[in-house]
Amino acid sequence: MVAQKQAPRDLIDAALAARDKAYAPYSNFFVGAALRTVDGKVISGCNVENAAYPEGVCAEGGAISAMVLSGETRFDEIVVVGLGDIACTPCGGCRQKIREFTGPDATIFIINDAGETLLTLSREELIPHSFGPENLK
Repeated sequence: MVAQKQAPRDLIDAALAARDKAYAPYSNFFVGAALRTVDGKVISGCNVENAAYPEGVCAEGGAISAMVLSGETRFDEIVVVGLGDIACTPCGGCRQKIREFTGPDATIFIINDAGETLLTLSREELIPHSFGPENLK
């Protein structure tokens, strides 16, 4: 495991603010994410549910989509926050999205409501033996 370190304060604040904007009327499970692009931009996202459960958007996917829309395609760090003190780790689909847009040295921080880091993971720890663009060659 990557040495446990505290997530950067600006990403914590952005992830918590994004979580507060989440639209989760069905599950009441609010999630926020914030990433830092390789150019230093902080971009956030929140989960958005709809009545055609489970066809919603995860917070990580929302942040990644906003990053791509902004013209960026790589990020080095991402913070994810759910509710309470239970680690809200990315789902399988979001793990693959994170894999697509990061290098092997990317850091994934999972935080709690208080902004304390619960987990610090490398990309390899998040999704070991992953499939990526280089596998298509």
